Amino acid sequence: MIEFFRILKEDLDNARAHDPAARSDVENAVVYSGLHAIWIHRISHRLWLRGGMAKGLARVLSQFARALTGIEIHPGATIGRRFFIDHGMGVVIGETAEIGDGCMLYHGVTLGGRSLEKVKRHPTLEDNVTVGAGAKVLGPITIGAGSAIGANSVVTRGCPPDSIVVGIPGKVRPAKPGEHKALFDPAIYVQGDGDFI
Repeated sequence: MIEFFRILKEDLDNARAHDPAARSDVENAVVYSGLHAIWIHRISHRLWLRGGMAKGLARVLSQFARALTGIEIHPGATIGRRFFIDHGMGVVIGETAEIGDGCMLYHGVTLGGRSLEKVKRHPTLEDNVTVGAGAKVLGPITIGAGSAIGANSVVTRGCPPDSIVVGIPGKVRPAKPGEHKALFDPAIYVQGDGDFI
């Protein structure tokens, strides 16, 4: 139980580090829907892992979180530490998605599947990946650590670490030295700026 509260505190600290509008832990704990969705997911995921009837309870809990926050995270999804969802409305994270430590998603992001088979069908985000607003990352692909996906991109192929991915379909290029940090403005990576690739 102490470990659980330590992780909640870490999530609060992370929210303050990633959002310049964050003012206090108390305010963030009360009003940040992204935090609420993550915290409920942490509980529902533990239930999911127990199996049996606990899986049904986990699904009910995840649907409660969806109704409360507008963020849908399947209880089977694996999410690391220091995960942050900014704004959050419309985020969908599928059952077999795997998210590493230090990742950040903006509103309207989908980590979805491209198959109805009962296999790994959702993306893996390695550590410190940032996904811009409205981006769709689809299929059992891996987005390498330290990468950034631009707003409204559609990504169906994986990329190596420290990549920038933008466009429809997503085009990959290596990040320039110092270009991508854990916190950045994903709007600078929208297609059409003339100097991306």
